[in-house]
Amino acid sequence: MRRIVRSTLIIASLYMVSINQSHAFDLDMTVEDEIRKNYSPSQLVDDVNKKGTALEKKIQSTPVVVDENLPALPSILKQANSTKKPDVTSSIEDSPKIVQPNYKTLKNGTIKIKAGTSFDVKSSVKISDWQRKGTKVSFTLQGSKSSRRYFIPPGTTFYGEIINSHQPQITCNGGLVVIKVDTMIYKGQRVPITAYVTRADDKKIFFNNIKGERNYIKTTWKKGSWGRALFGKMAGITADLGSDGPTLILAPFPFAYGTVCLGLNTITSPICAFFSKGGHISIPAGSTFRIKLVEDAMIN
Repeated sequence: MRRIVRSTLIIASLYMVSINQSHAFDLDMTVEDEIRKNYSPSQLVDDVNKKGTALEKKIQSTPVVVDENLPALPSILKQANSTKKPDVTSSIEDSPKIVQPNYKTLKNGTIKIKAGTSFDVKSSVKISDWQRKGTKVSFTLQGSKSSRRYFIPPGTTFYGEIINSHQPQITCNGGLVVIKVDTMIYKGQRVPITAYVTRADDKKIFFNNIKGERNYIKTTWKKGSWGRALFGKMAGITADLGSDGPTLILAPFPFAYGTVCLGLNTITSPICAFFSKGGHISIPAGSTFRIKLVEDAMIN
């Protein structure tokens, strides 16, 4: 009896399983047929994209609510998320600035160069005592000259003329050249100035007089050279005569002659030097000079 009941339950279970499988298969086929009938694969893709786009728009349009009670972000995160822009202002301020000369001008806009200002220049022409009065000369500024009032660049040209000159004269007086600098070319403008020479060829000049060598003492000594030479010779003869007995009596005469000639020559040498001439002046081009303003110069 138990076997019959067990067999009956097994058969019933198998029957129910077969029925469920057939229904499930029919349902799945129905859904698939329905999808194929109403949609195509490309349309399904478009619908999915549209839904995705609509969802993105909805998310973007949804306002973000920030809770003010939340703690602030750490400073490290803020620095990491923020892009540092270059500080243009600081770079401009740190860049070197071109400083223009601070010209101190008068009320009418005139620049004033005070009297006593000196300029180290080089001569552009040869200067000598052979040049006549009125001969033009020129100089070139070696280095820049500046102050709070002005800036004169190197290469600035100065012009002048010889206002007095003569060749060596008697009394051992040397040649003479007097130069007056009357013009400075400043930025193409002819600026009238009054300047004299205080140094020429590395020698100090007094009262603007470039003078040749005055060699009176030197000439006087030179004129007395023959008397000294004769006296030395006569003294030697006297020594030779005195060394021999028979000639000892003649020894004083050469010495006396030499002494007289030396005395006469010593007396006459200053007179002869008085009629002698001094040295010439000849300064080649390119020599160094220093000129000094004796009056204020005004640059308009």
